[in-house]
This record gives sequence, C-alpha cells and structure tokens, in this order.
Amino acid sequence: MGWYWRLEDPSGAELDPAAVGVEVPRADNQGDAESWLGENWRDLLERGVATVTLFDGGQEVYGPMGLAAT
Repeated sequence: MGWYWRLEDPSGAELDPAAVGVEVPRADNQGDAESWLGENWRDLLERGVATVTLFDGGQEVYGPMGLAAT
C-alpha cells in the first residue's frame, strides 16, 4: 500500500489530486512521504489544497495539517 497524503480543501473535504493537477506518489516510508510534501506544499497550496493528512496504507497517521503559514 505505502505512505501517501490525502489532499483536502478548506472545508476539509477530500480533493482528487487529478482535479487539482497533481500526482501524489506512494512512498515506501514516512520520511520519503514527508520529504515529498516538503518539496511540494507551496504548489499544493497554490492549487487550492488547504490541509493534508498522512496515511500508511489505510491507516491515518496524522493530520489534518494546514499548509498555509499562520
């Protein structure tokens, strides 16, 4: 299954990555998933993604985590 991020809009509803023009890769480990987010969070924010939640397979690890600076 792998590690992956669920993308969410400002209301917390799940966004289809294809609908916002991105591909969310499945990573082999948490560090790789977090590195991908670190490299792409600004682009996600510009595309309307407000929060993300990290999953390992089908299990939620943490989130939702806001992308905007407070």
